[in-house]
Order: sequence, then structure tokens, then C-alpha cells
Amino acid sequence: MRAAIGKIAGIGYSNKRISIESDTFSIEEDFVMRIPCLVLTAVLALTSGELVRFDNYRVYDVAIDNVEQLQVMQYLEQFPDGYIFWESPVQTGMKVSIMVPPHKVEDFQDLCSRLEMAVSLKIENVQRLIDTERPARRKREGFGWEDYHTLDEIYEWIDGLVAQYGDILSVELIGHSYEGREVRAVKLSHKEGNPGIFVESTIHAREWITSATTTWILNQLLTSTDPEVQEIARNYDWYILPVVNPDGFNYTKETNRMWRKTRYPHSVLCYGVDMNRNFPHHWMDGGSSINPCTETYAGPEPASEIETKNIMNYFVEKKEKIHFYLSFHSYGQLILLPFGYQNAEKVERFGDWMEMAEAAAIALSKRYGTLYQFGNTADVLYIASGSTRDWALGAHNVSIAASYEFRDKGNYGFILPADQIVSNSEEVLDSLIAFLAKARELNYFKV
Repeated sequence: MRAAIGKIAGIGYSNKRISIESDTFSIEEDFVMRIPCLVLTAVLALTSGELVRFDNYRVYDVAIDNVEQLQVMQYLEQFPDGYIFWESPVQTGMKVSIMVPPHKVEDFQDLCSRLEMAVSLKIENVQRLIDTERPARRKREGFGWEDYHTLDEIYEWIDGLVAQYGDILSVELIGHSYEGREVRAVKLSHKEGNPGIFVESTIHAREWITSATTTWILNQLLTSTDPEVQEIARNYDWYILPVVNPDGFNYTKETNRMWRKTRYPHSVLCYGVDMNRNFPHHWMDGGSSINPCTETYAGPEPASEIETKNIMNYFVEKKEKIHFYLSFHSYGQLILLPFGYQNAEKVERFGDWMEMAEAAAIALSKRYGTLYQFGNTADVLYIASGSTRDWALGAHNVSIAASYEFRDKGNYGFILPADQIVSNSEEVLDSLIAFLAKARELNYFKV
């Protein structure tokens, strides 16, 4: 493993010693002495072949109100020792959700007490949510959206659609993952000259609701009798990438439900990169990590991952036809606009995008009352650099770029029950119809 040498928000760390010191709190620990334990843990996890369980793991919401609290949370993220961060602690004034193993609960509560951090229990037992996420019995006939599907099932379903709708639907192999899995793009086009919408999904492996929603929307674009859905199906070309991180996605199905990154071994200890920090526009400019063991590891260099290159190459090939870049994520109920990196200035078109996002959020709320926030990523969520959305806009000047963070607000988090797939998908499609209508009103599209 490459020695991590640097300084992040007041945390000094190196290959020898890491430390945080303040008037009220002190951590000093020899990192080298930790390596044997970490290696053993990693090797056991990678070689056992057993499904990782999270019995009695709790999820706490923690408010970061001052620099000292931020420093300690960043230390724990860099050297987690069992903690799993669901959001990266990148700034004061934000909340993070932290998954705490049962043997660490007392230590964690004591830490929060000493730092006077506001903390609340969000999920009492993560494994219980995983065990009840999917229906006890799956219907055998057809594909359906009463359950979450595997990569092979999704690809088999897409092949069937192409066979049925070959005059308007096509599928293209745009590359392979590190472990050799196919990465596919689906194109839906009724006529030449339509403005293009690019949909990227499941860049974070554990966000199952994204591929489920993407496939549901694709099915609606093909089969719906609703005039508004038919209008956006026929007057836009859709370039849909349902699973851009197939190795990570497969790993969540077979080994670790909570896995986020890709699966390339970047060190003897730690696997994978956060692809949504790996794109070459303001790479490593806030909200990302140089530590391969963290959830937000940005990679050893921009666009280091083959999966990142797959998206980039396909987008660049089609970019003259693309007017709208959409990135689907969970969770938080947000519509996020560029840019996410620190000190980013809002671009001239930002006011238009806010009008579109507002129209989308209003439309989304009407069906089930689900409320979304919207705005600049760094303002309404947190600082994050190297994202697909920022790259599509900053490097290629796409007309519109936005990310969705789907349901919910944290009661289920990444483990959204399958019985919410359809309702989540319905309201997202409602919002896209409104988003596109407002974009036309503002003369972004001519259809």
C-alpha cells in the first residue's frame, strides 16, 4: 500500500504516526502497528466467500458543528476501524450518517459525548433492514418491479426488449469492467434529430433503487399510454446506462450489501474507487480522499478506472447529441446541480436550472407527497469533486446536468424496501416530465 502522506482539514497523517490534538480531545496512534490487524480483517473478508452480515450494526446521524468535531470525524473516516460512513465528513454545518458495529457503540457514544456532538439513532439494526428489504417470495413470471434484480436478470430483460422493440431500441456494449463484466448502454430513439438525454445509474454499487428506477422508467417510455410519457419518449433520444459499476453491484448481491466502490485492488488492504470522485474535472478538489480504504477514494489519478473510462468514451462519442446529463443516486431526496467542488462559482445558466429543478420537485411531490430539496450540490448536500455531472458540464458544456438522490431521508437509507420501487419510480418520472417541460419553456430544447 502506498503511504498516505498529507494533511486533510487539520489531520496530520503519514506512514508512521497519525494524530489529532486539541484542548479537549487527543488521538495519537502508530498507523504501521495497525496494519497487521487491518490486513487480517481484509483478507478474511475477501477469502471467506460468505455473505457479510451487519447484525446489530446501528446507524447514527451526527451533526458536525465545529472544526474539532470535523477533524475527529475525518480521522475516523480515514482510519475507520469498523465504522462505515454513509456520507463523507467534508465541512462543518453538515450531518453525516455513521454505521457503528455493536462492539463500538459504547466507544462511539462516549466520543460524541466528549465532543458535545448532537447525535441521534437512525437505524437500530442494519441487518434487520437487509433481511426485510426484499419480498419473502418473488413472483416467477416476467421481470417485474416487486423485487430488486441481479445484473444478469437486468441484461436478459434488456435483450428481450431489444428483440421486441428493435425498430426504436438498441443496445451497445460500451466496455467491460475490471472483472470482465459487460457495461451496456441502451438507446431509445423514435426519430433522427431528437435532443438526447443521457442517464447514468448505479455508479455506487449499494444504491439498488437506481437501477430499479432506471429500468422501470425505460419500460414506461416503451409501453405507457400516458400522453405525457409518450411525448418525452418520442421527442427525445434516451441514452441509458443502467449499471455502470457492474463489479461493485454484483459484489453487493453476493458478498457485501453495503459495498459502494468498484473492485480493483488498489492496495493489499483496500479495494475499489468511488467512481463519482474519479472524473477529470476538478479531481481531488474537495470532498474526496487519497486513502484507498475510504468510501470516497478518488483513485490514484483522474479517470484511473476502466469503468470511468467506459462512461467517458461513450459520452464523448455521443456528446454532440446529448443535451441533458442525468445521474441517479440514493439517498436524501435531492435534485443536485453543478458544481460540487469547493469554491465553485455558479455558472450563468444556474438560474434556469433552478427553475427546472423547482418545477421537477413540485411535480414529484404531487403523487405521494415526497419532498425534495434542490440546488447547488455544495450548498444543499456537501462538497464533492470529480463527479460525472460536473465533468459533463465543466469539460463538455452539456446544456443541463443534474443528479437525483432518491428516497428516503435516512430511515432506510441505501436499503430502501422493494415495495417502494414503483412509487419512487413513478414520482421520479413525474419530475422528469416537468423538468423537460420547463427546459422547453426556457428554450433549451426544440422538439
